[in-house]
Amino acid sequence: MLTRRDSLRLLAGTVGAAALPALPARPAIAADSPLTWTVTGSSSSSPFDGYLRGYMQDRKIPYGSLAVVRQGKLVFAQGYNYTSGPVLAQPTSLFRLASLSKPVTATAIMKLVQDGRLSLSAKVAPMLGLSTAADSRLGKVTVLNLLQHRGGWKVWTPETPYALPDPMFSDFDIANTLGVALPVTQANIMNYTSRRTLDFYPGSEFAYSNYGYLLLGKVIEKVTGLPYATYVQQSVLSPVKITRMVQGRTAQSLQQPSEVPYYSQYSGTTVLYNTDASTPPVPAPYGVFNLENMAAHGAWLSTAVDMARFTTIFDSPGLLTQASLDAMFAPPPNTAWDSPYYGMGWMVRAVNGGRSTWHNGSIAGTTTLMVRRYDDLSWVVLFDQRDDSSGLEYDATLDDLMHTAANSVTSWPTTDLFPSYGL
Repeated sequence: MLTRRDSLRLLAGTVGAAALPALPARPAIAADSPLTWTVTGSSSSSPFDGYLRGYMQDRKIPYGSLAVVRQGKLVFAQGYNYTSGPVLAQPTSLFRLASLSKPVTATAIMKLVQDGRLSLSAKVAPMLGLSTAADSRLGKVTVLNLLQHRGGWKVWTPETPYALPDPMFSDFDIANTLGVALPVTQANIMNYTSRRTLDFYPGSEFAYSNYGYLLLGKVIEKVTGLPYATYVQQSVLSPVKITRMVQGRTAQSLQQPSEVPYYSQYSGTTVLYNTDASTPPVPAPYGVFNLENMAAHGAWLSTAVDMARFTTIFDSPGLLTQASLDAMFAPPPNTAWDSPYYGMGWMVRAVNGGRSTWHNGSIAGTTTLMVRRYDDLSWVVLFDQRDDSSGLEYDATLDDLMHTAANSVTSWPTTDLFPSYGL
């Protein structure tokens, strides 16, 4: 049986391995030195401080942000800075979310289903005009299959060495196969992937798929006639007063004014334009992958407090009905309710008669974690780095650390900080 840590590692492994190709260990952007500590936010200190400082210091992570919700109230909101500046992370600083974008997309899909505009059983290929010539099984992939990562695509990991690389990080092969110039488009990715045969019959297995969530973004556009981000902002975020969330951009020159910089020890060839032998490598967070193409599975920018507010959507009926919430967290067919599983946009596990749900995110320059615990505690933690020369692990260690920190709190604040952040 998979433990919570095993399931988190499963997600981290599939996203992480695909997100950064094998590159020479060549420093791209070095953290500032000498390093100093600054903690910002509505609460000057919290029981989480020592744990997060130690985690960041061991890995020399420059910027982090934390938000903790208890019983629907924002009780801690802090920015962590282990750097000499000049940027100072706040609870309202924007970070790349990476795969925390998936619960956002899943919520948008469920809102369309709830409003009677889409069916979970709708077939995706005819809706999006995908060719099924390479594999007729593609025509059987449903919206529900995509939400639950059961569409039929596996990607290469050490556990699946027979699988092909993630198409969301196969820009060079896509360009060469289709004879197109960089940057490749979402349409190019869909054309390329539709030429592949599926790895399993749709619905029969779980295999984490970034590409499946790209397709869900296109489904949203097809049904609504709106750009993906516009529909999400109007129908999911604005109703709960979230206005700071925007889609990220790959190039450092296109970052938002309140967005933190990203760090990695790696660099590589850019996928944003065609290069030659004289073209210098780019820092991994700024061109080794195309963030714009990842709109529905990895491109959102958010603050910790806004994502903390997002978690409250799932605490009780409101934006979504109880029937919609139950559907999102229901186990897929032939899945035991008491084992960790992927529902619709969330990992789910039964705990102490309740339910814990979570998602992590990992991409070069980004480590994120969002947890909704069975005991009415939720937290969001965002960092601007996922690798460093220490070789220390990031994802599962962070998950364990946050649970330890939460369990150490003996007296919780009662003041709700959401209104102080316009939420």
